[in-house]
Amino acid sequence: MGVVLAGAAVSSPSGATPAALAAPFRAALVLDKGGRDDKSFNAAAYEGMLRAERELGIQFKYVEGADDAAIENTMRAFAQKKFDLVVGVGFVQQEAVKKNAAAFPGVKFALVDAEVGAPNVRSLLFQEHEGSFLMGAVAAHASKTGRVGFVGGMDVPLIRRFQRGYEAGARHVSPSIKVISNYVGVTGDAWNNPPKAKELALGQYQQGVDVIFAAAGASNNGVFDAAEDKRLFAIGVDSNQNWVKPGRILTSMLKRVDLAVFQAVKDAQGGKFTPGVQRFGLKDGGVDYSLDQHNKAIFPPELKARVDRLKADIVRGKIVVPDYYKTKR
Repeated sequence: MGVVLAGAAVSSPSGATPAALAAPFRAALVLDKGGRDDKSFNAAAYEGMLRAERELGIQFKYVEGADDAAIENTMRAFAQKKFDLVVGVGFVQQEAVKKNAAAFPGVKFALVDAEVGAPNVRSLLFQEHEGSFLMGAVAAHASKTGRVGFVGGMDVPLIRRFQRGYEAGARHVSPSIKVISNYVGVTGDAWNNPPKAKELALGQYQQGVDVIFAAAGASNNGVFDAAEDKRLFAIGVDSNQNWVKPGRILTSMLKRVDLAVFQAVKDAQGGKFTPGVQRFGLKDGGVDYSLDQHNKAIFPPELKARVDRLKADIVRGKIVVPDYYKTKR
C-alpha cells in the first residue's frame, strides 16, 4: 500500500489468499491505541475484517498504534488511494472521519462508537449500558462480600455509561451492595496500561471487593492478573475474554463490533451501504454475555437462568436501564 506514518504500524494480515489479494474491493481499518492484540475492542474490529476477507474475498489493510493527532492523515492516505471503505475504531476518530468524509465523498466510511452525520458515513453505536446491567447482576449474584468493583479505561462518557449500567444491575439484585469504581487515566494511554489497572484492581480487592468488571481495553489484562493473584473474580468486556484467565473471569460483556464491521463491509461491497446510525443492543445480539468451556464451571445454570430473565425483561421494556448519556450521572 505504501503508506508509512510515524508512530503507526501499517500491515496486511498474514496468510491472505490469492483471491483475497486480487479482490477489487478494498477496506481499511484504523484501530485505536489499544491495538489489534488488545484481546478486546480492537481485536473484535479486526476479527470482523478477517471474516470479511475470508467470506467475502475482500482485501484489507489496517493501521494500529497511530497517535490521535495522526489519525486524520492516516485516513486521508487510505482515501487518496481510493479504498472503498475506511473504518475508524473508537470515538476519538470522530473528527478525522468527519473531515475526510467531507473531503472524499466517493469513499465510504464507518465509525465505531461515535456519530458523524454525512451521506457517506455509517455510525456504529452500541447499547453498552444494557450489557453492563447484566454484568452488574452477575457480579452481585456471585459476590460473597457485598462489594463489587469497576475499573474503567479512559474517564470519558462512554465508559461512564458502562459504569452506570453496571451499578444499576448490581443494585437491582442487591440494593445494599457497595460498588467501588476507578479509572486508569484521562488520556488515550489509559487503554493500554495493564500495570496501572492491576494496581487499581489490587486496591479494590484489598477493600473487600471480590468481583471486578473491567472496561479498559488492553488494560483489562492487568485486572485479570490481579484476579488470578488474589484468586478472586473479574469480568471481561467487548470480546469474549473468558479464555484469558480460565476460572477467574466470570463472563465477558460482548460488544459485537466484529458483527457491525463485517456488516458494513458486506453492505458496501454489495451496494447496500446506507449512511446514518445503526444501533446494536441486547435485542439484536449486538451486546450480550459469554458462556463457554472456560467459565462454565463458575457460571452455574441457575445464574444463567437469572441473567436470561433480566435480559428478556430489558428487551421487552419491563426493565429500563439508566443511560449515562441521558442522565449524566
